Amino acid sequence: MTDGLRAALRSGRPVVTAEIAPPRDADPAAVTRAAATLRGVVDAANVTDNQGANVRMSSLAASVLVTAAGLEPVMQLTCRDRNRIALQSDLIGAAALGIPNVLLLTGDHPTLGDHPGARPVFDLDGVQLVWTARTLRDDGTTLAGRALAARPDWLIGTVENPYAAPTALRARRLAKKVAAGAEFVQTQYVFDVDPFARWMADLRALGVTDRCAVLAGVGPIRSPRMLDHLATKVPGVHVPDALARRLRGVPAARFAAEGLAVCVETVRELVAIPGVTGVHVMAFGHEHEVAEIVGRAGIGPATNREGDGHAA
Repeated sequence: MTDGLRAALRSGRPVVTAEIAPPRDADPAAVTRAAATLRGVVDAANVTDNQGANVRMSSLAASVLVTAAGLEPVMQLTCRDRNRIALQSDLIGAAALGIPNVLLLTGDHPTLGDHPGARPVFDLDGVQLVWTARTLRDDGTTLAGRALAARPDWLIGTVENPYAAPTALRARRLAKKVAAGAEFVQTQYVFDVDPFARWMADLRALGVTDRCAVLAGVGPIRSPRMLDHLATKVPGVHVPDALARRLRGVPAARFAAEGLAVCVETVRELVAIPGVTGVHVMAFGHEHEVAEIVGRAGIGPATNREGDGHAA
């Protein structure tokens, strides 16, 4: 196992996280295989919480499996399916089971998933859930004011989309989450680096990067279908025309390789931006590609151990 996310964020080198999607059934082997593929390649791996509002193995159970496989988990928790009682219960349970990191978000609406008729909860939103986690940890009380004899000690994370409208307010939105208690943030996919760099400048001006580690979201575009989906179906994702032309200009057999090359180039550009702590690699179902991306980019815990100059 690597030294963990908390230590990595203090190391001064580019940090790498990735994602593991729990399976749609009760087979633990799928989680174990994904964790084994990422072990030693990333500093920690997000375990998603019924992503896309689709039923999957719980993020808490999968996080325990990831830990057993020798990889540090970041347990995601959304407000969609639970009220404040259940959210606090799961947070406390995660602490009791030794889950060291939580990533808290509002969550997709059920109409987007496989149970569109499900009743959404949204008793809290993402900002309020971050504040709730900080209250449990730092104040040692529940939202009802009841004291905790044993406090949690997880690292608290959040998400942000630098490209979502109105873009002028996105830096202040993250500042609000940091004020609530967020210590690291993972962003939506970054394909257009210049607007992201401007967002980072806004964060630095607000002092956000002094209090919160920023992990820029990246991922390879593997096919024309994925390109079309990202460009037209995913809110807040901006694929520049020049990038789309580049990918469409290669033979079909080379599309995936070109998408991987673009991802590596993007990673290198992002980690050079002041205030960027590292990257969050989204390669759902293709965890084996993460090692190639971070290896070619020259970052990650394995590179650091080799003493190539990225260590603090």
